[in-house]
Amino acid sequence: MTGGCLCGAVRYRTVAMPKYSGFCHCRDCQRATGTGHCCYMIFSRGEVAFTGAIKSFSTIGGSGAETVRSFCENCGSPIFGSGPPDDDRWTVYAGTLDDPSLFQPDSAVMTSRRPVWDHIAGGLPEFENMPGSGN
Repeated sequence: MTGGCLCGAVRYRTVAMPKYSGFCHCRDCQRATGTGHCCYMIFSRGEVAFTGAIKSFSTIGGSGAETVRSFCENCGSPIFGSGPPDDDRWTVYAGTLDDPSLFQPDSAVMTSRRPVWDHIAGGLPEFENMPGSGN
């Protein structure tokens, strides 16, 4: 899979298919995307290579864990997300794919925080919170 930011300064390529993909409705994702959810794909860090300059912003997410969002330093497009530096997971935001049809969501998470105006069609499994987190 390949993709990049709005201005083209950041480009990426994956060497594997995502381990997991879906929609997240948590407040952090809503604020980061400016909409009711984010569309994400999770890879191991070693499965994604990128070129270009990114900036990152770290916060404590709804789960209580550190959440890092990375974006193009030129146009501000959100491209990647991750947990703390020792977390092997690397999230790629599906809207940045060159071919968005490659995004195949598995489920919707954090639906307890989903705005009433944001309902995704498709009959995917839905979880009110993050599976396994207790939140």
